[in-house]
Amino acid sequence: MPEKTKILNTVRAALMSEPLVGLRTHPIELRYEDGTLTLEGEVASVAAKKLALEAAAAVPGVTGIVDRVRVAPAQPMGDGAIRDELRRAFLQEPAFAGFAIHETAKGRTESVSAPTQGEGTIEYEVANGIVTLNGQVPGLGHKRLAGVLAWWVPGSRDVVNGIEEVPEEEDSDAEMTDAVRLALEKDVFVNAGQIRVSTQDRVVTLDGLVPKEAEKDMAERDAWYVFGVDRVVNRLVVRP
Repeated sequence: MPEKTKILNTVRAALMSEPLVGLRTHPIELRYEDGTLTLEGEVASVAAKKLALEAAAAVPGVTGIVDRVRVAPAQPMGDGAIRDELRRAFLQEPAFAGFAIHETAKGRTESVSAPTQGEGTIEYEVANGIVTLNGQVPGLGHKRLAGVLAWWVPGSRDVVNGIEEVPEEEDSDAEMTDAVRLALEKDVFVNAGQIRVSTQDRVVTLDGLVPKEAEKDMAERDAWYVFGVDRVVNRLVVRP
């Protein structure tokens, strides 16, 4: 069997072994050339996307990944509507009150907010439902919060978070735990006070009590939305 075929078969088997990826209902096209694996398709959730990329990258012989996996939107929206929601979210977020906000549409970049403080800059662009974030912020927490806000827009199919933290900040389990906890606190549909968050090696664990299955699911999605989280263990107990 040629090496290329062997690697593609191994990747496909790895994706099939992850139930959340849902390869049978959401096919992912695979292409492999000179160590680089391209994944293309639409999956049901951010969890499926992240797990698919992680499983593929772990296959021996895969030295690079081209990510063209998109997430099925919770609600179909045009790029203009997504930009409107992003603009509203960033302008209303207290953590970004001192940030310059820039929006790019049809090749033109316009200032949405230009405060004198100059605490940071967030730039966003939307193309075919894919949100691209750039700019500079003073910490990883701000970068992660911007990403979560972008994922919360119902029409978002992917979020490419290229925001830089200046000065560069070393990541840690504690920093990731704080980011997940903040996302839960900002989600009006989740009672964050009843949820405990812990992180080890980019694996986030949720413990505690929630009144509804829907809230359990929403809390897990919030954790997956946080930049850098590789896996979520949901141990929340539903107790009406």
